[in-house]
Amino acid sequence: MNPADLPLLTSVSRPTIHPDGTWAVFATATPNLDADAYVGQLWRVDIDRGSEPRRITRGFSDTAPRFSPDGSRIAFLRSDGEGPAQLHVMAATGGEAVPATDEKLGVGSFEWSPDSAALAYTARRAEAGRYGTVKDVKADAEPPRRIVTFRYQSNGLGYTNDRRTHIFLIDAPDPSAEPTYRRAPSVDEPTPEPPRGVPEPRQLTDGDFDDSRMRFHPDGRRLAFISARHAERDVDLADNIHLVDLDDPDDEPAALTGRHARYSIDGFAFAPDGTISFVGSDLGETGRDFVGRNGALYRLGADGTPARRLTDPSATDLSDGAHELMVASDGTVLAHNTWHGSVELVSIASNGELNRIVTGDRVVRGFDEAVGRVVVSYQDATTMGDVAVVRKGDIATLTDFSSALRDAGVAPLVELTIPARDGTPVHGWVLAPAGDGPHPVLLTIHGGPYTQYTGSFFDEAQVYVAAGYGVVMCNPRGASGYGEEFGRAIRHQMGTVDYTDVLDFLDGALAANPSFDRNRLGIMGGSYGGYLTAWTIAQDHRFTAAIVERGFLDPVGFVGTSDIGDFFGDEYTGTDPEQIRAQSPQAFVHQVTTPTLILHSENDLRCPLSQGERYYAALKRQGVETELLIFPGENHELSRSGRPRHRLQRFEAVLDWWERHLPIHQA
Repeated sequence: MNPADLPLLTSVSRPTIHPDGTWAVFATATPNLDADAYVGQLWRVDIDRGSEPRRITRGFSDTAPRFSPDGSRIAFLRSDGEGPAQLHVMAATGGEAVPATDEKLGVGSFEWSPDSAALAYTARRAEAGRYGTVKDVKADAEPPRRIVTFRYQSNGLGYTNDRRTHIFLIDAPDPSAEPTYRRAPSVDEPTPEPPRGVPEPRQLTDGDFDDSRMRFHPDGRRLAFISARHAERDVDLADNIHLVDLDDPDDEPAALTGRHARYSIDGFAFAPDGTISFVGSDLGETGRDFVGRNGALYRLGADGTPARRLTDPSATDLSDGAHELMVASDGTVLAHNTWHGSVELVSIASNGELNRIVTGDRVVRGFDEAVGRVVVSYQDATTMGDVAVVRKGDIATLTDFSSALRDAGVAPLVELTIPARDGTPVHGWVLAPAGDGPHPVLLTIHGGPYTQYTGSFFDEAQVYVAAGYGVVMCNPRGASGYGEEFGRAIRHQMGTVDYTDVLDFLDGALAANPSFDRNRLGIMGGSYGGYLTAWTIAQDHRFTAAIVERGFLDPVGFVGTSDIGDFFGDEYTGTDPEQIRAQSPQAFVHQVTTPTLILHSENDLRCPLSQGERYYAALKRQGVETELLIFPGENHELSRSGRPRHRLQRFEAVLDWWERHLPIHQA
């Protein structure tokens, strides 16, 4: 894959199955360089007939389709590329979609009521006078913001306390109904009010809280949602499942999961009898101990009995994609499980017995079930995203959106496990360019740290190997997918076993690949990967050059500038000043001699621009060859979901840096 092949990276959404189980609908998303945006539509695929998928909408960006429970309609989110996404509804049989909302800041998520008569959705509502609510009052003319909390910003969004997320209810529109017409002026009404054109919403929640991930109770008269509404919500990470009565929304929402439990709740689902299954992570006594915590499945009785844990978080992690949690028609719970460089689809019985439905070298991105049929969207080594039906313990692919990508060239991944110096297995993958070499080698380090590299398609690795570089990527201690003990190994000791793990894996990869040139090595990573890159080049000087991207570089400066600064550093590096300094790349920057490119985004609120600027200034002052490349308007997600043209320019800058310092062909 070359950087110019970005438009071939078509991904697919979570599928939705028609209640009769015969066909499914999903959305695609493709980075379009001409539009400099992600475009995509809804598609239909028949599950049994083996026919080609068919496009059923023609919007600029249509996403998140869901069938109504009676199968008559499809609701989805649509953005025209100019304004935020709004909820739309179309007939399942096809035809023009009708808008259902006109929220100024757009719609976040939605849910159908059990009787298909209503839709609940989340939306941010701005304080009066902000975010364009008053005509011609621009952002720089708004009144000052009074901040009294630790958390008041979010990466990719900005300020949050003045535009809280709440839940709204509307009557589901009928796409076949008579359109609403604009009234013509008359003598009696020279300037008639324009028709609203969408149902009038009823606000179900309010207050200084953010409410999300709602689900209707099976009785249809109540609605549950996740929110942190307790007094300590600004100093801990816990939240609760709350229940609101649709007939009496003025009633205070009732907390169901129990504040005492200190859960971080990722998602939940109702069984027909009102029992709640939810995925939660135990945050310890402080309610802040999130490092390396896996999501376990809990069962909460309809009678309010305390939650009972069904799965072992030391061995499984159900938190990835937990908002898709669902109770299948056979009563089991369907969930994602992060496991050894993959994301599986599993089913869990009422006794906690776990059955792996879709496993292997795949990443399940989404799923749905109806009348015993299971359809998934997934990614593997040769596809960016496709849809498949589960059959006889395996999957049968229904789409092929990556054929052009494979034609452009997809290098194989070779799985490798290397014993670290203390004997701990370190798992990862290696990609080798064509030819005998010797090839320069890039050690790439993932973010998180509690995330993982997988054996599925990774655009960055593919671009680098196509350019002629060997690529080495592993999951060191601190990564997810290998149990809580593995993930918590670097708590209060970052830059220890994670640092030696990546170097030991690199040495193992060099030994296993004779075509790799061990004397021409580069190192790069973003976010936590930026941290470990900066840490490594201060301790080990074998690398010819480095790229530090959006790095967590100065734990002290992180507090008060990052959207997670009030807790992230405390839990990962501790609170003792000397202990923090011992884990800080900024404190050891004086030991760096490696030429280093620093990539950062202007609007990064996760690892703020100041992290990169201070690191760059220190390198510059001590005479290390360095450059700082800042991307305007982008946030922490540049490499994954930034503007397509910026993603292309980033690839070009990265390859230019490596060509200057690690040329493929030596003179």
